[in-house]
Amino acid sequence: MKINNIRRILYKISRVLGDVNAVKRGTVGKRVGRRAAGRQTGKLLRKLFK
Repeated sequence: MKINNIRRILYKISRVLGDVNAVKRGTVGKRVGRRAAGRQTGKLLRKLFK
């Protein structure tokens, strides 16, 4: 197993744990909004520096 595969798995696990934590705290809406904003920012930056 390569390091990149392990890294990918760890990031997925951490994302799921963050979702669980947000559900426990009742901040799911905030998390969803921040994720959407992060995706849009990433797309914008990708276009700028292409």
